[in-house]
Amino acid sequence: MLEKKDIELESAVLIGVVTRDQDEDKAKEYLDELEFLTFTAGGEVKKRFMQKMDMPNPKTFIGTGKMEDVRQFIEDNNIGTAIFDDELSSAQERNISKILNCKVLDRTNLILDIFAQRAQTSYARTQVELAQCEYLLPRLKGMWTHLERQKGGIGMRGPGETEIETDRRIVRDRISLLKAKIKTIDKQMSVQRGNRGKMVRVALVGYTNVGKSTLMNTVSKSAVFAENKLFATLDTTVRKVVIQNLPFLLSDTVGFIRKLPTQLVESFKSTLDEVREADLLLHVVDISHPNFEDHIASVNKILGEIHSSDKPTIMVFNKIDAYKAKPYDETDLIVERTEAHYSLAEWKKTWMNRVGENNALFISALNKQNLEDFKKRVYDEVRDIHITRFPYNHFLYPDYDYNNMANEK
Repeated sequence: MLEKKDIELESAVLIGVVTRDQDEDKAKEYLDELEFLTFTAGGEVKKRFMQKMDMPNPKTFIGTGKMEDVRQFIEDNNIGTAIFDDELSSAQERNISKILNCKVLDRTNLILDIFAQRAQTSYARTQVELAQCEYLLPRLKGMWTHLERQKGGIGMRGPGETEIETDRRIVRDRISLLKAKIKTIDKQMSVQRGNRGKMVRVALVGYTNVGKSTLMNTVSKSAVFAENKLFATLDTTVRKVVIQNLPFLLSDTVGFIRKLPTQLVESFKSTLDEVREADLLLHVVDISHPNFEDHIASVNKILGEIHSSDKPTIMVFNKIDAYKAKPYDETDLIVERTEAHYSLAEWKKTWMNRVGENNALFISALNKQNLEDFKKRVYDEVRDIHITRFPYNHFLYPDYDYNNMANEK
């Protein structure tokens, strides 16, 4: 009988800054997200550190006083990892490592680590490795810390630099090899996409952990891996879905996140071809998250970067079962009523009412609430695209309500 093993979580501290461009609320929100990322990667946050600065220190990211506080806490509590909310330069990483004497990661490094854990297929693993190599290349010098103990003089010139240069060459060669491999797989995948014929393609897009895979499983009756962690899905999954008698292809894509590393956007551009070639986008939003409007803006920004922001889009507000409005006391004259106090009915009357006729849907993929409305809206949109493509097929796919009446008979 196999013994049950408890996974030991790695202890970590989080470090962020409050600047002119990032107020305290925003900084706290980013650290909340960073804590969830740390948990997803297998870490446990013991403490958070925040400092107000005009701009991050170019040498150590935070000030010397705050850095001493962090160092003392790490030493007293035997902390193994310090994680910074923003991307560190190679010089900052090197300087901080010397002071803290522990593993130093930034947000980019953490996300790359999660991607490396989650990548299942050869394609995803290749894309992640390419992103890691591109991230690693300018930071190689900092990893050769043992060479700094060597003093200059006779017999001490050259070998260290030679080893660094050798490593750089190895990493550059590896990058070239991975790019060539991705190019080959891209060709294969474009052939696969071409073989799908003229079927209408629908892509699920959205922030990470909004329920895209759960919705995919519910609609397509498939078993795509879904979990309440960030980046549960890395590999694009495509399923043939039939609503009433109308078939189309539904793809579940990688989730987006704020401050997404540039290396990942570049290396995963080919995966996002499913989004680029889609006829219809279903933008899934976790309405129960307090900052869902920021998530929408982040997703729209990345859609713009991959030239897909002009595609027909239906906004799908998921997790309505988990939505709770903040309690508001009308007799309290001090507290101002904000969007956090809105009920779902009130949200529907805001900008959500202006995204197009029936283009804002409110569902719960987990509890299957309002799924009939969702299916009807998707059916109507896919049917319009299909009939435009095949004008003589309109009689094959009657209105959704007519189909329901026929099924009841």
